[in-house]
Amino acid sequence: MLYFVGVVIAWVLSLILGAFIIPALRRLKFGQEIREEGPAWHASKSGTPTMGGIIFIVGAVAALAGVYLWEAIAGTPDISYFNIILMLFLALAFGAIGFVDDYIKVVKKRNLGLTAAQKFSLQFLVALVFSFIVATFGEVGTVIEIPFSGARVDLSWLYIPFVICVMLATVNSVNLTDGLDGLATTITLIVSLFYTVTAAQIDNTAVALFGSVIAGSLIGFLFYNWKPAKVFMGDTGSLFLGGAVCAMAILMRQPISLLIVGFVYVAETLSVIIQVTSYKLTKKRVFKMSPIHHHFEMCGWRETVIVCVFSAVTLALCLLMYFWG
Repeated sequence: MLYFVGVVIAWVLSLILGAFIIPALRRLKFGQEIREEGPAWHASKSGTPTMGGIIFIVGAVAALAGVYLWEAIAGTPDISYFNIILMLFLALAFGAIGFVDDYIKVVKKRNLGLTAAQKFSLQFLVALVFSFIVATFGEVGTVIEIPFSGARVDLSWLYIPFVICVMLATVNSVNLTDGLDGLATTITLIVSLFYTVTAAQIDNTAVALFGSVIAGSLIGFLFYNWKPAKVFMGDTGSLFLGGAVCAMAILMRQPISLLIVGFVYVAETLSVIIQVTSYKLTKKRVFKMSPIHHHFEMCGWRETVIVCVFSAVTLALCLLMYFWG
């Protein structure tokens, strides 16, 4: 019941917030500039309001506050609010980096936003602080679970560098996935529901509650982000979501599961790495365009088809992990 309440509150709040925030973004002329190297037909999306991640970020935070009040009144099971604050810290810190990047690009009209070095340094700092707190003060310690084996491994001093690598890879992979209307939203919605259900099954109420409000807020946001998108989440939203799924996986002791349930994120990143490496070494491209969702577009697939196929793959892998992982 608690998690259902979280989903519903976040869903409704995101719907309401979107109705006010999107017109405000239009008035402020916070429009998305479409890259010239992208598919030519994406030019029609130029000017669509960006930084819309604010909608589901505020929706999720407000929903958590609402559920806290619900718990205080109804007397629901104890929740580790230390873990919820920890997950919020990671998601909001990454989201803040994305917000600064968006602000520089959209408001200051500097197309590249933060430099790669600036963005990496800030992300590394956030990941370092989070992993240190988890390893030193949290309930998780330095233990991770190995999918499909049931085994647990204590990484000891390797834990912090390992988790930092997982976070940096995941956050930037989610960012790359946000290239089609509704794609990152739908994939992350499914992944969030997976962690919600899995956490609820083992009575990890903090992760289950956090996942439920993330999922609910994304359901509301999808109403505005589905093709044709009325708003884009921007780096503000994609980095927030990357931090959110990382936080859930790590506090579940399942960071490796991100390679499976987040296979689409992995594929998007690998396609870019393969494309760049191939071109530098052979001057030939493996894909018609990268990330890989653009390759399928160039092959004639409609955006909605790509989103549905990628979502179906994600759902299938989540079910695989749930029943056999």
